[in-house]
Amino acid sequence: MSGGLYSMDQKDFDQTLDLTKVKPYGDTMNDGKTQISFTLPVPSGDEAVEAAKQLLKKMGFENPLVVYYKELTEGYTFFNCYGSSVHTVDYSSIHVPKVESTVMDMHETDEYIREHIGRKIVAIGASTGTDAHTVGIDAIMNMKGYAGHYGIERYEMFEALNMGSQVPNEEFIAKAIEMKADVLLVSQTVTQKDVHIKNLTELVEMLEAEGLRDKVILVCGGPRISHELAQELGYDAGFGSGSYADDVASYVAQELARRMGKA
Repeated sequence: MSGGLYSMDQKDFDQTLDLTKVKPYGDTMNDGKTQISFTLPVPSGDEAVEAAKQLLKKMGFENPLVVYYKELTEGYTFFNCYGSSVHTVDYSSIHVPKVESTVMDMHETDEYIREHIGRKIVAIGASTGTDAHTVGIDAIMNMKGYAGHYGIERYEMFEALNMGSQVPNEEFIAKAIEMKADVLLVSQTVTQKDVHIKNLTELVEMLEAEGLRDKVILVCGGPRISHELAQELGYDAGFGSGSYADDVASYVAQELARRMGKA
């Protein structure tokens, strides 16, 4: 009986992997099975569950199922749900802009800089604006680094200054001028109401006003940052979650060498 039911279930779905029509995978290829969580600003109860199911259907999920719900506070309910997506994406047509550089470890990067640049690269980093989080900029710059990847301060061929958090763009630029920085590294963690976009855009505009934009390599990073977004905002490169000092240092070294005609 169970074997027969299993076979029947298998026939309900096309088992062929077609990269032009990719959908979520749960138990069976192309079954579209998806887990999704969200909060609705409604009181907990049967009506809330029905609202969640209707919303899932409008999102493109068949057979929506609310497996867990809980009142967070009066008038707000959290849901954990399952459903089968009816939508697909053409994976074969996807192109994601990426930082074009060869990732090297610390020793390889130091050697590359010695050979192609012949001096230390001056790098200044900060969490600018009202952003008080330093975890991102510390992971890239501090000597101990993060997850076994040493920060730029540990590199022999970098002169690095981590200015910390809540650094006004004016102070950031002033320090860059003082130190004759080659690269400015900006970390943005707080993203509510797109405040990171405002901070990042403001820095570019101020650098342009000072005639400095083309004189530095401008890099930003953070959980909501992508290389595509960074370029749209006027930055040379953007690094998102999962990036390490190796990625940033390698890119900076190769980009500076390219600009100097020594790549």
